[in-house]
Amino acid sequence: MIKFFLLPAAVISFTFSTSYAQAAEGLLECPLVPVLAESFLKTHVAMKTQSDEINNRTAEQMIKRLDPSKVLLLQSDVDSLKPKILNFLKTMRTKPDCAEIDAIKTLLVQRSKEQLEFAKQSLGPKYKLDESAEFQLNPDKRTYPKDIAESRKRQLVQLHFQISNYLLTDMKLPKAKSQLVHRYELSVKRMEELKNSDLYDYLVNAFASALDPHSNYLSPEATEDFRINMNLSLEGIGASLSNEDGYTVIQELIPGGAASKSNLVQAKDKIIAVSNGKGEMVNVVDMDLKEVVRMIRGKAGTTVKLQILREKPEIQRLNISLVRSKVELADDAAKVEMYDRTVDGKKYKLARIELPGFYGGQKRSDRSSYRDVAAAVEKANKAGAQGIVFDLSSNSGGLLDEAVRIAGLFLERGNVVATKDSDGEVQMLDDIDSRIQFAGPVVVLISRLSASASEIVAGALQDYKRAIIVGGDHTYGKGSVQAVLPLQGDYGIVKVTTGIFFIPGGNSTQHRGVTSDISYPNPFSTDDIGEKFLDYSLKPDSIRPFLSPEANEGNKWTPVSKAEIEKLRLLSENRTSKSKEFQEITKEIKESEAKKGVIRLSELRAKESEQKKKNKDKAPKLIAKEKNKPQINEALNILADFVHMRDSGSGKLISGKQKTKD
Repeated sequence: MIKFFLLPAAVISFTFSTSYAQAAEGLLECPLVPVLAESFLKTHVAMKTQSDEINNRTAEQMIKRLDPSKVLLLQSDVDSLKPKILNFLKTMRTKPDCAEIDAIKTLLVQRSKEQLEFAKQSLGPKYKLDESAEFQLNPDKRTYPKDIAESRKRQLVQLHFQISNYLLTDMKLPKAKSQLVHRYELSVKRMEELKNSDLYDYLVNAFASALDPHSNYLSPEATEDFRINMNLSLEGIGASLSNEDGYTVIQELIPGGAASKSNLVQAKDKIIAVSNGKGEMVNVVDMDLKEVVRMIRGKAGTTVKLQILREKPEIQRLNISLVRSKVELADDAAKVEMYDRTVDGKKYKLARIELPGFYGGQKRSDRSSYRDVAAAVEKANKAGAQGIVFDLSSNSGGLLDEAVRIAGLFLERGNVVATKDSDGEVQMLDDIDSRIQFAGPVVVLISRLSASASEIVAGALQDYKRAIIVGGDHTYGKGSVQAVLPLQGDYGIVKVTTGIFFIPGGNSTQHRGVTSDISYPNPFSTDDIGEKFLDYSLKPDSIRPFLSPEANEGNKWTPVSKAEIEKLRLLSENRTSKSKEFQEITKEIKESEAKKGVIRLSELRAKESEQKKKNKDKAPKLIAKEKNKPQINEALNILADFVHMRDSGSGKLISGKQKTKD
């Protein structure tokens, strides 16, 4: 599941009042679980006491974290674990029985070893791929196996699907079988390496997710990832890594990073050894990816040594040294592209500003999404843009104050968002800068992946009639605010939901999201994407509208009218109904809904094979860009019609015959 977060400008600190804050390396100890649970309850917007309901939810969430796919545990295991977890929760503030939590590891190791043995037996000389096998992709629609026999039946289906994935990469069956067995061996190894502190981490996060989907505990390592997402910068070698069958593989090089600049490292290289703090080389084959990343990251200016295995054009082992540096994650920052569109013989210059997230740091020198978007708008102005598509279709949220300032680029000044805390106190957040950086027509492109801070911007611009919202049927529907509580010592952070936010019309976006003025088929407009489908999501709410007349005090921009939206909607509908691309999207959505998450292996192999031929030798980012192209093009078409409508001053329905040039 995609994670969304929204942080207020203020950061709350939390100090442990126990002696456990001195534990080595910031690893969680059992007695810290109730301390952290209390920190959530003290600041949460809705849940203030540890009730039986919260305990039951926590037990369910803990089991879900132990076996999220429902492929490891039996129903009898679940029935045995739940009362033990509940007992711990009920006694953890007085006399916690940590042994009951610690013992969970034994069960996980046992079940993993059983699966390994079954995989070895099933993938023997007589194994044959069964393409008639059917698999339920959605774990929420599965039940836990009632006994070992049912568990093995399900695992066999899973083995067929896993083997199929290997074969689709042109791997031969014998190697595919050995690779899959090795994957199960790694699973056993991961379970055996599981620390008690990991189980306490699971339990604390289970408690947090029992309150709402967006409260959680972040370990020191997860905190570092969180900081990188917020600041769009890291200190390391500048490479995106993944784990493939025990190998740490370089997926791509980040422009400007040490790896890219060195010309010594290539995508698909396998890192097989890394120098430790003493400079000694440590074998990292079969090591957990998080541990490898921890070894590679380090302060800018320091050196890390890597041993690389390169298989093409010939097998080579390479020893290289890289000086770590600060790397800006430019691909995740705001960017602008210019387009030409011709409507009824008139040529228009349009800009598309894409913003993947609302980022920023505590320091003035840190990268800021507000400054990046402001620079993108200025670039569009200088290029003569007559309209802007603000693309938030893949934006999962971020910093609240950045969202308020970015909305202010298109408004004069006034209220952008309001937040309500657990006491019912409402606080308005407004844009105080009266300057408007762009006063022309604006279209905001959204999808069900647009969440949190992106919903604030889209909702504010829609409520003020400043922009037309287009794309998917509605946004994700996350309308809650999270605050960060740094923990004393090297323990990471607690992120807790402290309020609900509202857009100027008075509605919370919780569950509702922001509805498009003009919608067209989108691959993410399915019934399993959205806040309302998450466990224990908070209820929607509303307050009195708080629209500010100062938002357009100088009449610098023309409000969008219902008549304009209706005309543009009809033009868009006429285009998309004739589009083969949109017809294909609609067809795929209907087929997916009809199957209800169940897929046949033969169908999956045919589809994957077709996609492989279509996307041969294409980079993942290019594939994603091509997938989004119909959505973007139609947003630009709508904007071109909008600009033309305003330019011609005609109230009549224009033809909308367009020529494009990207």
